[in-house]
Amino acid sequence: MTMGIITVGQFLLLLMACNAHVAVGSFNGSQSDRISLLEFKKAISDDPQRVFMSWNDSIHFCSWEGVLCRLKNLHRVTSLDLGGRGLVGTISPSLGNLTFLKYLFLPNNGFIGEIPPSLGHLPRIQYLCLSNNTLQGQTPDFANCSSLKKLWLDGNHFVGQMPILLDNMPTRLQYLQISRNNLTGTIPPCIGNFTTLAWLYATYNQIHGEIPSQIGNLPVLQVFEVMRNKLSGKFQLAILNLSSIVDLRLSSNYLNGELPSSLGSSFPNLQFISLYHNLFNGHIPSSLANASKLIMVDLSDNNFTGVVPSSIGKLEELWGLNLEINQLHARSKQDWDFMYSLTNCTKLWGLSLADNQLEGQIPDSLGNLSMGLQMLYLGINRISGSIPTGIANLRSLNYLALGGNHLTGAILEQLGNLENLRQILLPNNNFTGHIPSSLSNSTQLIYLTMYNNQLDGNIPPSLGKLKVLQVIDFSYNKLHGRIPKEIFNIPTIEIVDFSFNSLDGPLPPEIGNAKQLEYLYLSSNNLSGAIPDMIGNCESLLELKLDQNFLIGSISFQHP
Repeated sequence: MTMGIITVGQFLLLLMACNAHVAVGSFNGSQSDRISLLEFKKAISDDPQRVFMSWNDSIHFCSWEGVLCRLKNLHRVTSLDLGGRGLVGTISPSLGNLTFLKYLFLPNNGFIGEIPPSLGHLPRIQYLCLSNNTLQGQTPDFANCSSLKKLWLDGNHFVGQMPILLDNMPTRLQYLQISRNNLTGTIPPCIGNFTTLAWLYATYNQIHGEIPSQIGNLPVLQVFEVMRNKLSGKFQLAILNLSSIVDLRLSSNYLNGELPSSLGSSFPNLQFISLYHNLFNGHIPSSLANASKLIMVDLSDNNFTGVVPSSIGKLEELWGLNLEINQLHARSKQDWDFMYSLTNCTKLWGLSLADNQLEGQIPDSLGNLSMGLQMLYLGINRISGSIPTGIANLRSLNYLALGGNHLTGAILEQLGNLENLRQILLPNNNFTGHIPSSLSNSTQLIYLTMYNNQLDGNIPPSLGKLKVLQVIDFSYNKLHGRIPKEIFNIPTIEIVDFSFNSLDGPLPPEIGNAKQLEYLYLSSNNLSGAIPDMIGNCESLLELKLDQNFLIGSISFQHP
């Protein structure tokens, strides 16, 4: 045999040696993973769901609860998922030794302390979720996590500046969730380097300054949410370059100035736009109607002026429109054309124009709005005239708020046809006539307020059929007659205010049946007779006002 020739026996011995080396290497790697998991377990101080009962030598660690391993190599951990298990403790640095780990999910637990720096050295990690814990301190450097695609750090107590955070991120990141922390600083220009970023959530922090123009360099950005921060400056025009944007939320900041006139024409995919509670002014761009996929528009609590653009009705997918707390006006019939155009929005669920400067009568087209409309808020305006009878067509209506206007006439009996109503808020108007007894048909009513009007007649006893009613307020009217005893047989009633009317007769002893009653205001009426002892049975009562009547006697409460 020469040196260049290897016999069959020698080849087999060499092959066995190589296999032994591979097996030992695999064994050592798996042992390292097992030890790392056990170190993680040691750092847990409370395990209420007994997650770690299976973490023992009776079964292979790849079968431990929450652990998954590779199919090709059953001895290396690729996933650790222990979300929502109520675990309390710290995150052990040993997890940084799980070099094959791709998925780490520990959300909705009670982890404390800082994220160990070792988690920033996981070469294969793709999904890292630590949401809703009590973690604190600064976030580690994730730059070495070159495979990281999605990172959830929201709902903790992380501090530090956002620029440092982004400088330490791999630029191939697709999803970043850092909401509800204590992050500070500005949004850095380096944001434009994250060209694969599709979702960016940074709400409820202390981030300030202007939105950098580099935000427009993100070609696939779909979600940009930075609401509830301290951002300032004008609407960043570079945002108009984000043709892929679906969800744009800049609410509750200090942004100011006018919105670009081409706003709606720039976003073919936009579904949600929320700019409420800022300092924007000027007119609402009529181009908003060109964003044909819009589902929700919230521009409330700003300083917008002018009229609501009638083009708004082109948004056939529109589900919610909130323009409340602005300075929008309607001074002529033409200014109300938007209401007619909204009849094209057959999916409309909620409409609020409360706290603006709308004048004149509500158009009859109100009754032609979406049959699915559940919320209608037109309060705190200057609206006059009567409620359109067509409102009875809105059979899905849950919440009706028309208070703080100059509405007149009788309250429609037809409101009783709206059986799904939960709130009827009609205070501070000039309504006259009787309280409709038909309201007893709206058996889902929780709040019924008509205070400060010119209503007269009796309080209908049939209102006692409202078995989930919590608040009833008819104060400051001209009601007379007796207080219906049926009101106090409602098991959920908490607030009754009939003060400043002309109610007469004795107090019904049934007041004592109202075990949930907290506030009873009957001042300034013509009530007479003895105060019934049964009032002392109102075990939840916090405040009682009976002054300016002709009642006699005292009250002895049976509860401490």
